[in-house]
Order: sequence, then structure tokens, then C-alpha cells
Amino acid sequence: MTAAWQGGDASKQAYEVLAPSYDAFTLGFGYRYETWTATLLAKAEEEGLRGNRLLDVACGTGFSFIPLLDRGWQVTGCDISAAMIEAARAKIGDRAELLVADMRELPVLGEFDLIWAINTPFVYLLSAEELEATLMGMRRNLAPGGLVIFDAMSMKTTRSFFSERFEVERDGKRFTWTGKLTPDEVRPGMVGGGRLEEEGNPELTQDHVMRHFSEAETRAAIAAAGLRCERVFGEQDGELQPDLDEDEHSVAVYFCRA
Repeated sequence: MTAAWQGGDASKQAYEVLAPSYDAFTLGFGYRYETWTATLLAKAEEEGLRGNRLLDVACGTGFSFIPLLDRGWQVTGCDISAAMIEAARAKIGDRAELLVADMRELPVLGEFDLIWAINTPFVYLLSAEELEATLMGMRRNLAPGGLVIFDAMSMKTTRSFFSERFEVERDGKRFTWTGKLTPDEVRPGMVGGGRLEEEGNPELTQDHVMRHFSEAETRAAIAAAGLRCERVFGEQDGELQPDLDEDEHSVAVYFCRA
């Protein structure tokens, strides 16, 4: 890890502890992984995606790539947390190549037709330099004509995570998320976050430090990384809408090429 990274090892440390409870928390929160990956893949095909080699950056426990494995894709996945990688490997065995890697220092792993980082992992990148370094690493792994897709929290979702309290319950586990700010304090491009707690599990009481990147900041990082931003969509009710509206859409989705 580069000593200058503002985010340091915080996300790694958090997810090493969160890994055994990650699936319960995210599924309880309402993530519909198969639907979301299908939506993204269909839009990618509309945008001219060819080939079947996927690099899944910040792949977590596998939700974001397992649907593509089932479609016959060749998958490589990486995550900063060894515990998250082991949870993914327990689901799929040797059907995909999985490794531990910091997305800010992504090694060259091959040439991929599709590289994505979905379910908003970039929220843990706390500076423009970290975002640019991550995108550069993705570009270095991109096959000619390949496509990079990533999603990011909109201001609508950022306000929720940075300033609200909500509870999640699934599989006998109960979680509480508490934002650290008031709604009026949340601004575009700011660092914020919240505290995640699991009832009855004192080890899982952790602060998550996150950053919102505006569309302008994200586009600048894309260009600095040697990529071309081709389309930006906003997610609403599971559908991709043109012309991102940060205050109306839940997620921003970027499609890029070299």
C-alpha cells in the first residue's frame, strides 16, 4: 500500500471483520444482485460489448460475478480483503480466479473485455488521486475495445448513508447503520460515513469512512486515467436512465473505454 493513500487500510480492516456477516447485511438491505448485474450487462451489450472475459474489481463475496459465471464468462475477481475472497471462493470453488489486491494498486492480471467495480466500492476511495490510480489500473487490464463500468453513490444516497439511521435484519442477524452527519452538513465531494453495528457481536462495531465524488470530479479522474467516458446513467427503480440527476437517482453508472 502506498503510504500516501488517504484511505489507508481502513476498508481492508473493516471488511476482514465484516466478511462473515456481509451477505446478511447486504441482502437484508435489499440489494438485488442478479437483477442489477443483468441490467448492467444488457446495457453493456447495447453499447457494443464483445467477448466474455470479466475482471471484477472489489468483488466482495462474489455476488457481482457469480451471475456472469453462470452465463459462461471467464472471471477473475479481486478484493482488498482476504476474508471476503475466501467467502467468495467457498461459493464457487475453482470456477473463477480469485486473488487479494488493493484496487488502488491493481496489478496487470490480463486483458479483459469487461472490467467492472459495482455496488459502489469507490465510496472508500477518499481522494482524487486514489480514484485516478484505481481507474489507471483498470485501464492497464483492458483488452482492445473493452469496456469499464463502475457505479457510484449519488448525492441522494450519500445523504442517506452520511446522515440517517436504519436497521437491517436477515438470517438471525440484526444490524444498525448510523450516519455521522446531519442532512444539512452533507455536500458534494465530501468525506463522511457512518457506524455499522451488529447486535450481539461486539467485534462488528466499526466506523466506515466514505467519500462522495461529483460527476465533474469523476469525469476528471476518468480522463486523467487515460479513459474516455462514453455514457453516464442514473439508476432509478432498478432501471438505467440517461442524464444523471444526483438528487433523483440512487446510483450513478459510468461506461468508459480506453
